[in-house]
Amino acid sequence: EVQLVESGGGMVQPGGSLRLSCAASGFTFSTYHMSWVRQAPGKGPEWVSRISDGGSATYYTDSVNGRFTISRDNAKKTLSLQMNSLKPEDTGLYYCARNPWGTSSYDYRGQGTQVTVSS
Repeated sequence: EVQLVESGGGMVQPGGSLRLSCAASGFTFSTYHMSWVRQAPGKGPEWVSRISDGGSATYYTDSVNGRFTISRDNAKKTLSLQMNSLKPEDTGLYYCARNPWGTSSYDYRGQGTQVTVSS
């Protein structure tokens, strides 16, 4: 059974930082691209970032490029998202997702972890 469990969310002031983690199980983690997706209140899901199976290639949506860094540890089957210089518009439910086709389309996602950026 594919399982993706996120952690690390919380409330932070604008300009602050958070590090999200995702623990994966039930599949061969090292053979899949992985992504972070977020959903703001009242809006649809928004793709944030993706990393290739080996970790050598990373991709970001324009609004987070230069502020967020995606990474992975294939030995520990974990995916991470370091978020710096957070803005109120970064608020949302963040979840990790599995990309089976080498694109940002996903087939499984976790339950998510809430990130709130507010003063």
